[in-house]
Amino acid sequence: MEANYGYSDGSGDYFIVINTDDCDGCNRCVEVCPQSVLELLVDDYEETVAAVGEAFRKKLKESCAACKPVGKRVLPPCIESCAMNAISHSW
Repeated sequence: MEANYGYSDGSGDYFIVINTDDCDGCNRCVEVCPQSVLELLVDDYEETVAAVGEAFRKKLKESCAACKPVGKRVLPPCIESCAMNAISHSW
């Protein structure tokens, strides 16, 4: 199942999508996130998975701006650290 965290506004779509079927709760994405946007939680199936913290869900554009791919960096740290390829961004 895909969990979509974020919003759309006049300037674009700002979503982080976490495939909870693929996420193994390893915590690597949480550890590398410089803004502490990601956290681990226990889902409805008693599985530990990554999620976007409630306080960041309506301000991903600003919170994730520093990690937006530019120059030599191809992927944001959260995506790059995910061995399971369970995380994607919409921008």
